[in-house]
Amino acid sequence: MKAVVLALALSFGATGAYAQTAAATSSCKATATEKKLAGAALKSFMTKCEKDAKASCDISAKEKKLAGAAKNSHVKKCVGDAVGT
Repeated sequence: MKAVVLALALSFGATGAYAQTAAATSSCKATATEKKLAGAALKSFMTKCEKDAKASCDISAKEKKLAGAAKNSHVKKCVGDAVGT
């Protein structure tokens, strides 16, 4: 029950700006480890963090005017770095 409440709090409390800041300073996995997340809370946090990282990386690719394979490669590496694969 606590995990579900924590997952809901994280999904409503975390904003895109926070996720981008967290991704810029450390990976999603490192942040989740620091927060000692597990179970549903971990899954919820990682899903949101990855989604926010993808949006940020798509914007970055657009700013760099990348297209096709270059864009896909950039986004894949960018998301991987942010998530901490």
